[in-house]
Amino acid sequence: MELDKYYESKTVIMSPVRSELSAVGRGLFVAIGLLLLVASGSLASANEFVVEKNVMLPMRDGVHLATDIYRPAQNGKAVEEPLPVILSRLPYNKDGQAGAAKYYATHGYVFVAQDTRGRYNSEGEWHMLSDDGDDGVDCAAWIGKQAWSDGKIGMIGTSYFGGTQHAMALAGAPELATVIPVDAMSNMGRQSLRNGGAFELRFWNWIFLNAGRGSRAARDAGTADVLATLAEQRLAYLDQLPTRRGTTPLKLAPEYEDWLVSAMEHGINDTFWAQNNIVDAPENYKDIPVYLVSGWYDSWGGNTTANFMALNRTIKGPVYMIMGPWIHGQQAAYAHGQVNFGKQAAIADQWAWRKEWYDHWLKGVDNSVGKAAPFETRVRIFVMGTGDGRKDGNGRLRHGGFWRNENEWPLARTEYTDFYLQADGGLSEAPSPIEESVTQFQFSPDNPVPTIGGNISSGDDILVQGAWNQMGGPHIWNFQQPIPLSARKDVLVFQSEPLESDLEVTGEIEVRLFASSSAVDTDFTAKLIDVYPPSEDWPGGFDLNIGDGIIRGRFRESLQREVLMNPGEAYEFTIKLYPTSNVFKKGHRIRVDVSSSNFPRFDVNPNTGEPLNRQRMSNVAVQTIYHDADHPSRIVLPVIPPQARGAVR
Repeated sequence: MELDKYYESKTVIMSPVRSELSAVGRGLFVAIGLLLLVASGSLASANEFVVEKNVMLPMRDGVHLATDIYRPAQNGKAVEEPLPVILSRLPYNKDGQAGAAKYYATHGYVFVAQDTRGRYNSEGEWHMLSDDGDDGVDCAAWIGKQAWSDGKIGMIGTSYFGGTQHAMALAGAPELATVIPVDAMSNMGRQSLRNGGAFELRFWNWIFLNAGRGSRAARDAGTADVLATLAEQRLAYLDQLPTRRGTTPLKLAPEYEDWLVSAMEHGINDTFWAQNNIVDAPENYKDIPVYLVSGWYDSWGGNTTANFMALNRTIKGPVYMIMGPWIHGQQAAYAHGQVNFGKQAAIADQWAWRKEWYDHWLKGVDNSVGKAAPFETRVRIFVMGTGDGRKDGNGRLRHGGFWRNENEWPLARTEYTDFYLQADGGLSEAPSPIEESVTQFQFSPDNPVPTIGGNISSGDDILVQGAWNQMGGPHIWNFQQPIPLSARKDVLVFQSEPLESDLEVTGEIEVRLFASSSAVDTDFTAKLIDVYPPSEDWPGGFDLNIGDGIIRGRFRESLQREVLMNPGEAYEFTIKLYPTSNVFKKGHRIRVDVSSSNFPRFDVNPNTGEPLNRQRMSNVAVQTIYHDADHPSRIVLPVIPPQARGAVR
C-alpha cells in the first residue's frame, strides 16, 4: 500500500520555550503563533522546529511503525537544507523523546523518534529486540531517501534503545554513521538476561510491568486494567515462581508471556540469545565510530566492557568507552543508594556532550573529540573510593573518587593478584598450606539470601539499585530487620586483615571457587565488598558492595551446554563478577561473601536438577566450600601498582 494512506500526521511549529509548557499551554501558543503567521507571514523566533507526528513507516513485511519527525525551522518553515539525523528507536513511547528532539532539532539536526514494533502507536507484534535489526535497516533506508536527510544517521538511547542501536549496527544499515549506546542491551545469554546460567529476574519484572504499558493487549481498556493489577501484585507472584504459560493474567498479553517463559526455560547461550551477541560475533558490527557508556553499578556494565574489548580488536571505529560510578541511566547523577561519589562524578548536560560527538562524526566539526574530556582518550574511567568516608548532608557515605584517562581496557599495567579463601574466614595473598579444609552451609531455596543493591535495572519495587551498606531494613522488602547480611548462616564471609596501604582494583574480576553439593544442580554466588572500619559517622562500619556474580552448577563447564553434577564431587566454578575501579583504602578490609542465592536479583535454584523454570519441587542442599592446598579457592583481583595509578601508561 502507498505510504500516504498510512499518514496520521500532525505538523506543529514550536520554540523550545513553548514546548516546555503544558498540553493546554502548548495548544494556546500554537494557535496564537499560527494567527500571527497568517497576519504577518512569519514568527518572531528563529529558533524553532517543526514536528510531524505519527508518520507510519512501512517495513519490509508490511507492518507500519509510528514515527515522529522533528525538523529545524526558521520563520515558521522547516529548513530545506539536507541535514544529518539523530534516530531513537524505543519501546517506551516516542512522545517521551520530545526533550531530546527539541534540543537536537534546534541545534542543526533532524530528530526521528520511532515506537518499535508492537509498542504504543506502532503496528505488529512485539519481540525482544529480534526484529530491531531489520526494522532499523528499513527505517534508515526510508530516512536516507528523504529530501531533509543528508544520508547520515547517528543513534541515541539508553538500555533497550541502546540495544536497538547495537541491533542496527549489527545489521549493517548503510546510512548508520555512528552510535552512542548507553547501558545498552547486548550479549543476553552471557551476563545480562541470563547470568552464569541463572535468570535475571529484573526482566521478569520488566515483562510484568510492560505487558500492560503500550502493548497491543493494553489497547483494550478492560485488559489493560487486568494487566495493571497484575503489575501491582508482583511481590505475590514472585512467591509463586516459576511463571508458567496460561496460569496467570499474563496470558492476556501472549507475546510477552511467551517470551518470558521461553527465556526462563532457555539457559544455554545459543541461537536463542543470538540477537545483539557482540562478544561472539564482533565482526558483524558495522565499522563506525562507537562511544560505549555505562557504569560500575549498571546492569549492563560487564557487557559494556566486554563489547569494548571485542569491538576494539575487530573494527577500526574508533571505539571509545566511558565508565562512571553510575546506576542505570543516571550519568547526570553523582549519588545513588547510600553512597555519594562527589559532584565531579556527574556529566551534567546529557545532550551537549553527545552533540559534541555527533558534530564531529556527522558534520565533520574539529572539536574536543580526541582532544578533551570526555573524549580525550579512548577509555575514561571513574576510580571510586578516595573520599573521606564521612556522612554527607543526606546521610550518605562519601566514598568519592576521580576521573582518569586510559588508553585501553583492561589496563596494560594490571597485576592480577590472587586472594585466597582461608579456613578461619580470612582472605590472604598466601594460599592455604592446609591439606584438607572445608566450610559447609545449607542452602534452602525457600529462604534465599536477599539482594541488597548491585548491578540492577528494571528493578522497580522489587530491587534497589547501586551502592548500599549490606544490611537489611525497611528498604529491602524480603529482609526488613536491620541486621547485617553477614549474620546469615548461609552467607560465608572471607575477609582480609586491615590493609596497610591503599589498594586500587581496576578491571575484570573472577572468583574461582572449589565446591561440591549434595544436589545435582545448584548455584554459587560471590560478592566483593569494601569493608569500612567503625568511625564516628559509621560506628558499626559500612559494608559497601562493589560487585557480584553467580554460576549455575549445570553450566560450570560452559554456557553452551548443561551438565548436571555428581553429588559430593568437588568442581572448580568460575564466577564472573562485574568490572569495577575502586580504591580499598588503608585500614579497610577486602571481603568476599560466598553463598548460593541472591534474590530477587537472580532466580532461585530449586536444587532438583529439573528442567529450568519447570520445577515443582525443591530440596535443601548441603554446600561444601574447599579452601586448602589442593583446592585453592580465590578471588583474582586486577591490582594497579601504586606507582602507576595516577597516569596513563
